[in-house]
Amino acid sequence: MKKNYFLIVVSALLIFSCIKNIDEKKSKSFIDVMLNDKNNFFFVDTSAYPKERVPLPIGVFDSGTGGLAVLDVILNFDGFENNSAKLIARKDNIKDFTSEEFVYLGDNANMPYGEYEVNNSTDLLKEHIFKDVQFLLGNKFYQRGDSKNYQSTKSPVKAIVIACNTATAYGKEDIDNLMKRMKLGIKVIGVIEAGVRGALENFSKNESGSIGVFATYGTVCSNGYPNEIKKQLTKNSFTGDIQVYQQGGIGLAGAIDGANDFIDYKATSPRDGYKGPSSKKVEAIIDTANLQRYCFDFSGNQILFNGNKNNPANLQLNSIENNIRYEVISLLEKIRKSENPRPLKTVILGCTHYPFYLEKFKEVFRSAYNYVENGKYLYRNIMDRNLSFIDPSENTAKELYTYLRENNLLNHSTSMKSEFYISVPNLLNKKIKLNKNGNFTYEYKYHRKVDEIQEYVKNVPFNRLNLGIDVLQRLKDKTPTTYKHISLFNNKNAKTFFLSDSEKVN
Repeated sequence: MKKNYFLIVVSALLIFSCIKNIDEKKSKSFIDVMLNDKNNFFFVDTSAYPKERVPLPIGVFDSGTGGLAVLDVILNFDGFENNSAKLIARKDNIKDFTSEEFVYLGDNANMPYGEYEVNNSTDLLKEHIFKDVQFLLGNKFYQRGDSKNYQSTKSPVKAIVIACNTATAYGKEDIDNLMKRMKLGIKVIGVIEAGVRGALENFSKNESGSIGVFATYGTVCSNGYPNEIKKQLTKNSFTGDIQVYQQGGIGLAGAIDGANDFIDYKATSPRDGYKGPSSKKVEAIIDTANLQRYCFDFSGNQILFNGNKNNPANLQLNSIENNIRYEVISLLEKIRKSENPRPLKTVILGCTHYPFYLEKFKEVFRSAYNYVENGKYLYRNIMDRNLSFIDPSENTAKELYTYLRENNLLNHSTSMKSEFYISVPNLLNKKIKLNKNGNFTYEYKYHRKVDEIQEYVKNVPFNRLNLGIDVLQRLKDKTPTTYKHISLFNNKNAKTFFLSDSEKVN
């Protein structure tokens, strides 16, 4: 009897031990793998990290190509007197980052990041953000989505810019904690804090008014901007009544990046799988009763609908411009319907994709200021006539240069060897699920499990195929300095990388 009891106890302990090991294996986080699993693809060997940091590039990442707008501002930034022995904030007609190199990553396969909140998948979002950081710290990349072997010639970085508002809101604090654990001494700069500093520069200490924040739905849900505004108001002893109104975009960032879930230039009628604002979507409803206020452009299938223009049904936005009209009017309606609103004075473009269309935002606001309904201006009493628009990139560049200068990390090379990478589905991973366009299905993108540590994507160099002609045209028109750097990175195929006149996108 005692022998049987002993065997039962031993068996129970063995079973418990196996279960415990299985649970521990399942619960192993990406951070654990990144820091401790030497045999894993995602391991970062901190002991081998370069000690000489000055020649290293600066890492920049975003959920897509929108972060290139941030990089373009950095590349063209002239806020300091470079030849002075002291850090003097004064233009000298010398671009402050002329001698710096950059490594850019756009996580296009998993974009837009702003959609993870609406899908209750912020833990998965954080895993993507950590993988972005791991890529910048490491040296591995692939040539294509079907490459079997990686190359290890990418340079690690000396500082990191989170050129994504959603990633800043959900990941910056965790990344800062990770940097402390890794003991690498790498500065991480996020765009939210920088954007708020820029917005508050438009207010005197006792002035009242409103700040409008355009950001992704995820950034808005995080309350990243209101929390940071409140923090800086208190820190800097502002006494006026500063109100904050947010508009969480569902679709605009994706439309700018050409994601099929939000825009399809070939579509001629409402389509299945559309995820942007519509007359049916609760989180982003198009109020058909007030359709005239949006001033949508119905030409050329820029709006998809059933019925006729005078009585449209099942509305779906199908252009970037109409998405902007929707976001602006939605924000103004929130202000108009609120209790005792202060006039809107400053607008923060709190998504890296939005500054590409700054002029369109300004145009729509001007139109709204002059909009008349029933013989009265509808929005004038809640708007300052001369709105200020804040691109957080400017303050991000200022903070980055200050850090490098104060820590003696400025480079003096003139090689312009910046590197540009984009994530694409890992075609050798049989578990991934793709749609007809070769991208992750919406369900797979936003609802796969967290901490199943595997390579869902491969980070590959920019090329014409993975960027697309429309994105290349946008970069060429709106970020010419960055476009030049990208072309130099692709110098082996420069003739085929550059757009020809016949390929110009209208």
